[in-house]
Amino acid sequence: MPRARSRYAPDRGLTGRMVTTMFLIGLLYVVFVGVLLAALRGSWPIILLITGGLFIAQFWFSDRIAAYGMGAREVTPEQAPELHGTIDRICALADMPKPKVAIAESDVPNAFATGRSEKTALVCATTGLLRRLEPEELEGVLAHEMSHVAHRDVAVMTIASFLGVLAGIVTRIALWGGFARSRPGNDPAGILLLLIPLISAVVYAISFLLTRLLSRYRELSADRAAALLTGRPSALASALTKVSGQMARIPTEDLRKAEPYNAFYFVPAFSAKESLGRLFSSHPTLEQRLDQLSRISADLSR
Repeated sequence: MPRARSRYAPDRGLTGRMVTTMFLIGLLYVVFVGVLLAALRGSWPIILLITGGLFIAQFWFSDRIAAYGMGAREVTPEQAPELHGTIDRICALADMPKPKVAIAESDVPNAFATGRSEKTALVCATTGLLRRLEPEELEGVLAHEMSHVAHRDVAVMTIASFLGVLAGIVTRIALWGGFARSRPGNDPAGILLLLIPLISAVVYAISFLLTRLLSRYRELSADRAAALLTGRPSALASALTKVSGQMARIPTEDLRKAEPYNAFYFVPAFSAKESLGRLFSSHPTLEQRLDQLSRISADLSR
């Protein structure tokens, strides 16, 4: 639930989806542990130790891992006065604590927020975004990201994405390292080497679908909340149009590096025009987002 003193418009639909996502992730953990315990009855202390360690890492370090993976570097007001000034204005408008402020050295024009709580929240803009947007457009984008912090859906996404990212890494290591070439026999350790990549692949697929269940709605919710807070939906619409149009000019290599973190970004980055990433996009289409902002603009003008 968002903090009562935040002036961002509450969203019960978003809250319901967050609760559902966290419940299903918890259920996924139970099933994950249950399968391992059933397969390796004599190794339950090791299994509980591993899953307990994963849970602790997921809660305490998922935000740092996500920020590190996206290249976020925390900056001071002296290093980035305009960025800090914009965040300060939004915090004053929303009546909420100031998050950490960071910049990512990337030509991909984007922004994101991470953090498991308002105290640990971090809002980051890329150098590509700062170079391309006008001040009022940047304010709209950052108000969008701050909405994720105020509604706490950034914490749910950070935690939810961690399990999927970790499972994906394990699956790739298994494929590259040749876990399947081991001959387990009756050795529990050998059986575990076969089970881990298999279960990880399943966990990755389910986590992917769970984050998509929440992600598209949360982006529309953040657009709506940012437009209402700033009172300038047209500035946010302009930023969306400009950033989406600039994506086509970014080198494919840079887009490919950014693609795994699309669920966090203001606008998704795709390295190919036709891909499964577009089919299962973490964001609504540009047309849907612009249409919503157009309706908000009409409502405000009345």
